[in-house]
Amino acid sequence: MERCRAMEAANGSEGSLDFNPMKDYMILSSTQKIAVAVLCTVLGLLSALENMVVLFLILSSHRLRRKPSYLFIGSLAGADLLASVIFACNFIIFHVFGDVDSKAVFLLKIGSVTMTFTASVGSLLLTAVDRYLCLCYPPTYKALLTRERALVALCVMWILSALISYLPLMGWTCCPSPCSELFPLIPNDYLLGWLLLIAILFSGIIYTYGYVLWKAHQHVASLAEHQDRQMPGMAPMRLDVRLAKTLGLVLAVLLICWFPVLVLMGHSLVVTLSDKIKEAFAFCSMLCLVNSTVNPIIYALRSGEIRSSAHHCLVDWKKRLRGLGPEGKEEAPRSSVTETEADVKTTPGPSSRDPGWSDC
Repeated sequence: MERCRAMEAANGSEGSLDFNPMKDYMILSSTQKIAVAVLCTVLGLLSALENMVVLFLILSSHRLRRKPSYLFIGSLAGADLLASVIFACNFIIFHVFGDVDSKAVFLLKIGSVTMTFTASVGSLLLTAVDRYLCLCYPPTYKALLTRERALVALCVMWILSALISYLPLMGWTCCPSPCSELFPLIPNDYLLGWLLLIAILFSGIIYTYGYVLWKAHQHVASLAEHQDRQMPGMAPMRLDVRLAKTLGLVLAVLLICWFPVLVLMGHSLVVTLSDKIKEAFAFCSMLCLVNSTVNPIIYALRSGEIRSSAHHCLVDWKKRLRGLGPEGKEEAPRSSVTETEADVKTTPGPSSRDPGWSDC
């Protein structure tokens, strides 16, 4: 309540655009500010570059941008691109340079950061659902998840992310509600609600991938039982292990990058934090930026079609540089759609094909 009274006094005074109580949250030392500036700049630039490349490869290919899988990956890349730029810039401005804004501007900034990270996690969930349908229901995948349905799901996800994230800007701020120990103007009850939302999204991602792995294991066990003579047991088991490694990597990165931040946020709801813990939270927050940097490698660069699109873009640019002009077609001579349909016809289950981020 003392912080509330200080904020009310600042708001009621003339020249309250200098929102002085926010400076209570600027707890980094000079050395820590340098470290934050360097880490945010490097990670932000790297993440922005990676996600820009992914978006370019998807949007420049007529075939890729019509497939639901790549719409979800494009949404993830777009959210991570915005997150890397908005988070890095605002984090450096606030914690390193100590610039303070008016109440509305600050809430707009923090709402934008919240929206991009919420949309990133939402895109991860949609990607997980897409992988579930692709690997568990290959014959009916295209009928279940059409491009129109994928676009509707993305629009709903982004609209909900924006509405939830900008609730503080629309009036849900602290005072008289208790203020967050970690975020100026953000009430604890709003932070609790957002944590519950993220927990639900993460639970959906973990459950979906866990179910995919369980179905794959069942399928491998069935193959081993009925085809021992025709197919040695090691071949299908290798595919099962590859799928486990892929999904294990996805979940490990997700938990490593988000778990420390979410734990500290939850901890701040029940106790008063020391400056040391707030400093630790500032550095842990950059793990979310690491997640935006790693996502393109896991979800995009593991895709054969995106690598193929990148290869043909490079070939086309080489021709342009040599003055030959874009003689070749945009897409590869082979049709991955045809290959996919052949996979569906010849593949009885999810674990008998490449368990990476291949298309269905």
